Amino acid sequence: MQGSAAATSTIAPARATAHRVLRRVFEQGAYADKALLAETAGLGDRDRALATRLAYGAVQRAGTSDHLIEALAGRPPSRLDGPVVASLRLGLYELLYLQGAPDYAVVADAVELAKSGGRGGHGLVNAVLRRATREGAGRLLGELEDATPAQAAVKHSHPQWIAELWWEELGPDQARELMARDNEPSELTLRANTLLGGASELAARLPVRTRRDPLIEEALIVEEPFDAYGSPLWSEGAFTAQSRAAMLVSRALDPQPGDSVLDLCAAPGGKTTHLAALMEGRGRILAVEADARRARALERSARRMRADIVAVQVADARAPRAAESYDRVLVDPPCSGLGTLQARADLRWRASLAAIANMCEDQFRILDCGAQALRPGGVLVYSTCTISPTENEHLIADFLDRHPDFQLDDLATEMPDFAMSAPAREDQRAQAVSRRALLTLPHRHHTAGFFIARLRRN
Repeated sequence: MQGSAAATSTIAPARATAHRVLRRVFEQGAYADKALLAETAGLGDRDRALATRLAYGAVQRAGTSDHLIEALAGRPPSRLDGPVVASLRLGLYELLYLQGAPDYAVVADAVELAKSGGRGGHGLVNAVLRRATREGAGRLLGELEDATPAQAAVKHSHPQWIAELWWEELGPDQARELMARDNEPSELTLRANTLLGGASELAARLPVRTRRDPLIEEALIVEEPFDAYGSPLWSEGAFTAQSRAAMLVSRALDPQPGDSVLDLCAAPGGKTTHLAALMEGRGRILAVEADARRARALERSARRMRADIVAVQVADARAPRAAESYDRVLVDPPCSGLGTLQARADLRWRASLAAIANMCEDQFRILDCGAQALRPGGVLVYSTCTISPTENEHLIADFLDRHPDFQLDDLATEMPDFAMSAPAREDQRAQAVSRRALLTLPHRHHTAGFFIARLRRN
């Protein structure tokens, strides 16, 4: 996959890196973040930042680019070699969406990158990208419409099934806005570790500008570029990077000092350590994680964040908890992640309806096991980072049908800023859940998309 040194030495390092990431994602099935981490080793800060923007942007916009490639080249990307497709996707993204570098430089580098492996096709890259520069972003992108889910999928670069799902779930206007938002950089938010200090104290120590969130007192929204994980403050446990939507989950559970809490599917530990902070370091939290490697990382996070009341157990969350009873239970199962497409560039191309159907079985089993471990009068929160009624409202409605000893709390009244807003549903049970649960939406709340339902055992 590597080109010769002579061919690549004059190519901008950020473009060469992004090209390799694209090829690893679409040809080898690599995750974009892991591929980028591996490929940016040795780059300076400026090149690393540009490579990140190019790679993530080109991956996100691949649906739109592929539509334009077929229109401009007269053949679908599936009939082109990998280096050629990666060069076209990368070149079109930079020409049409960034428009910062000279067009000739973008085209020249794309042509050279297409020669990776010594195969042909670079002439096609040159012709397509030069035509794109002549026609311009205004015409090529301006002609794309989004009156239907199929058109919106192309214009906003999403799989058509996601466009159709959100069209029905949220209505056309919100679906369009949500898909458009998915292609913008995600918000960076830090959660101050209140076991060590509050948000005001953290803000004073940070080297970047931040602003407070009026609804979540421990949240700081970062307004400048910031390497959170490279900060000494992160190492000492003063904060963790966490979306405001994820913070709402622990706040919805509302654990009290002295409580016993069960956290199922707990890794990587952002919510676990938040629960410990809300409990002021008093009580006990059993954090269950099936993957031993992720469990060890969770233990390290708990130590870094001074969450001494957390005990980590390597176990299957789908297995019933024998003779255990907890005051509060958090069920945060694996999900399709459709609320995190801003931050996870390649996820939209990995997710599928079939995978969602398979996940729902495990989600229900984990929820059922969590419910069994809850004491009478106890509180359970079910949360996902997805915008998918099958994994959210319908699943909770089915659970309530099968568990008459549980009732659904009205979180929408408690937190009206995050109440769900969706068209009327044919399924009245799901509609009833919608009226009481929370759903954060990236285009409305400028954070990740999370579903949160709170259940109480009678």
